[in-house]
Amino acid sequence: MRTFTVSLLLAPVLWFAAVSAHAVTPTPQLPIPPAPSLPNVASYVVLDYQTGQVVASKDPDLRRAPASLTKLMTAYLTYQAIAGGSLRLDESVPVTQTAWKTGGSRMFLQPQLPVTVDQLLHGLLIDSGNDAAVALAENVGGSQSAFVTLMNDAAARLQLHSTHYSNVDGLPDDNLYTTAADVSRLSRDLIQQYPQVLQITKLQSYTYNKITQRSWNPVLFRDPSVDGLKTGLTDASGHCIDATALRNGRRLIAVEMGAPSWSSGTDAIEALLNYGYRFYQNRELYPAGKQVGMASHTDWSPMQVPVKVAQAVVVTIPRNREGDIQTRVLWDPKVQPPFAQGAVLGQLELSIDGKVLRNVPVIATERVRKASWLDRLWHRVRAAI
Repeated sequence: MRTFTVSLLLAPVLWFAAVSAHAVTPTPQLPIPPAPSLPNVASYVVLDYQTGQVVASKDPDLRRAPASLTKLMTAYLTYQAIAGGSLRLDESVPVTQTAWKTGGSRMFLQPQLPVTVDQLLHGLLIDSGNDAAVALAENVGGSQSAFVTLMNDAAARLQLHSTHYSNVDGLPDDNLYTTAADVSRLSRDLIQQYPQVLQITKLQSYTYNKITQRSWNPVLFRDPSVDGLKTGLTDASGHCIDATALRNGRRLIAVEMGAPSWSSGTDAIEALLNYGYRFYQNRELYPAGKQVGMASHTDWSPMQVPVKVAQAVVVTIPRNREGDIQTRVLWDPKVQPPFAQGAVLGQLELSIDGKVLRNVPVIATERVRKASWLDRLWHRVRAAI
């Protein structure tokens, strides 16, 4: 692991120097090939789950009809309700006439047939049941319209800025749209907060009401490393696949939107996953609590303060490019003494070839008070020497 030396003048009397380590001479490597072009796919994103970094993309912010990818948010809010205690997995849910008569793909609910929240989640994510989506929405939100409001509130909170929901199941509507980038971010949040969702989405079939239905996710049947997440199909959306895979302990999320068939969509997902795993890797640059430098200011007492990263710093980079990572500190000029131990003093920016990989907060390792006039005078004398 290499720590990179940087010295950045932040103000006439404020500076930061990174901790130095042995230099690493990069070994010449063949260039990373470009990401798959996939001309038959409207847009795509490959996202590293651990770091949240985008490995490859094509028109990631292109707004598209999501079709049943909408149900990812329906599942997210259902799990949120379970975590909050307002819903239980084993709770029996009444099936209304509205849910029963909902068209499109179904898990075949019936008003007089018992169904639990857990069964509805299976029917939602494996069978892509529109009837399951309506039943969950009515029970979590009180009504479909109220649930749609919750969906859009959650989208804003999760910073899905190019997503808008108008229904709970993904049936065609001009006011229903999302992007490959937003789907990948929602998928990451869903798995991070509710990893139990993968215990459902990895299943290749589900039986309810004596009817067994095969999962709509075609990648499950080709790639044993894939364990989720969802698909969608309408005339407007084309064939959409949101897949996640775990290989050698590393998880990737690949989203393609607008493929002409399930076969071509599966080919696209496999090409994207293989590209991300073959040509990119995760590297820990600093462990949690690692001192990464010294910050100094003549108005501080003490004048010099070690700074560290609170969390382990892991980046997704092209293979064998660790030696090319550049670092610099972006100081926060709003920070004024006194401040406590653990105060965020700025951001450690990590980049390769001018492309920012991550910005990581750096924090003070000790409490700092405002220097007295005598301290400041002495500090300025020392700084001038």
